[in-house]
Amino acid sequence: MSKLFSKICSFNFVAFSFVFLIALIIGAAMPLYVGLMGGKVTNLLIPPLLLVFVILLAFDRKLIILAIILFRSIGDIFLESTKTSFGGVSIGIGALINIVVLMVAFLLVVEKPKLFPKKLAMFWLPFMAIALFGVANSPEKVDAIRSYLTLLSYFAIFIIGIYLVRTPADYNKTIRLVVWSSILPVIYAVVDTILHMRDGSFRLQGTFSHPNIFAFYLLLVIPLSLYLIKTKINPLGNFGRVCVTFNMIVMLAELLLTQTRSAWIACFVIFLIYAVVFERKYLFYLLLLPFVALLLPSVRDRLVNLDSSNEVYQYAQLNSFSWRVSLWESALRWMEAAKYIAGYGLDAFKYHSRTFFLKAGTTNWGAHNIYVQLLFEIGILGLVSFLALFVNVARYLKGLIKYEPLAFLISISLIVGYLVVAASDNTLVYLVFNWYLWFSIGAGCSLVGLVSDDVSQKLN
Repeated sequence: MSKLFSKICSFNFVAFSFVFLIALIIGAAMPLYVGLMGGKVTNLLIPPLLLVFVILLAFDRKLIILAIILFRSIGDIFLESTKTSFGGVSIGIGALINIVVLMVAFLLVVEKPKLFPKKLAMFWLPFMAIALFGVANSPEKVDAIRSYLTLLSYFAIFIIGIYLVRTPADYNKTIRLVVWSSILPVIYAVVDTILHMRDGSFRLQGTFSHPNIFAFYLLLVIPLSLYLIKTKINPLGNFGRVCVTFNMIVMLAELLLTQTRSAWIACFVIFLIYAVVFERKYLFYLLLLPFVALLLPSVRDRLVNLDSSNEVYQYAQLNSFSWRVSLWESALRWMEAAKYIAGYGLDAFKYHSRTFFLKAGTTNWGAHNIYVQLLFEIGILGLVSFLALFVNVARYLKGLIKYEPLAFLISISLIVGYLVVAASDNTLVYLVFNWYLWFSIGAGCSLVGLVSDDVSQKLN
């Protein structure tokens, strides 16, 4: 007992000393920081928030990551206003949160190295290694480093999801946390619709910076809500099931209002797979759904007339799909044969887009297709390693089939949904969407490990 008390006291002393030192540094740097930031009010929040993060990192890392998962879904509407360009690099509270996520993952691994999932980490290693080479090869080093740190944060949140799930009940709690994160965005979106919807051109973006990002976030939370409603493991009470069901119905309506066609298709496929595997009576409703949706003018316009809501008319008289195809063809034709192996470097697509795409105007366009982007930036090797990551994770999740087939199906649906929408959008740079995706998948992978351990114990 005395040894344990000594360890606790020693840890608290080290943690307190660390926090005290950081507080001194922040206090001493504040006058210089205020001068550099030009007195921008929102950025004056960064130092005290940094101190709060440091305190939580020292004393309660689990709490800080739970808070990030719960509230990051509403962060974009606030965090964008805190960005300030300093030395050509944009910094703000969002960047601070990204660093915190990386730090939490690092500290969790340092604290409990035996829990580190080496096999799962190896799934990531080829892609991350090739992407790192892409940084060295990039024509835009600062942007490439930022992009690589973003990719690294996806791996970090994946590892965090694994570390937080130590029992099947923990898995259920992590899924509930992700679903709870939708409450404020859903409410905000309802108010946004009431205040601003005037005609069929309205696209709902909620608390996110673009309607597509909101749509992909909903595409993630809707299947997880379905899991909570249907699961037999730590099931919701009647009241909780009613609340989650109502929230899911509202999210489905809001998904339509985002007018993001790829998300509609992916959502329909997910429910179709669920209906075929678990409840075939839902097939009848799914067959009716397209006809009902076509009764809505905005949905009908988006499906029938692809010319609608095209943000690039000023550069080319093409509909959104034709414009994307033209962009992809231009990029692939422009590529040198030798570059198909390792690409032009991370973030090179946007850098070169005004060169190879005559309809680009004055804008450096993203690829709007992850597969084309990766092929262009890190070559066939990078694209294959990216796809191999998803394939290997999906194969690993097969361990859930006998124990919890619904969790397996929902986890696979998240992967399928991501790969579907990745064919027509810049999903790799949508940080919040990717965080929730990899956190949920990491939790599912951890559940596989728990199931395997449980089966091994019973066999022995």
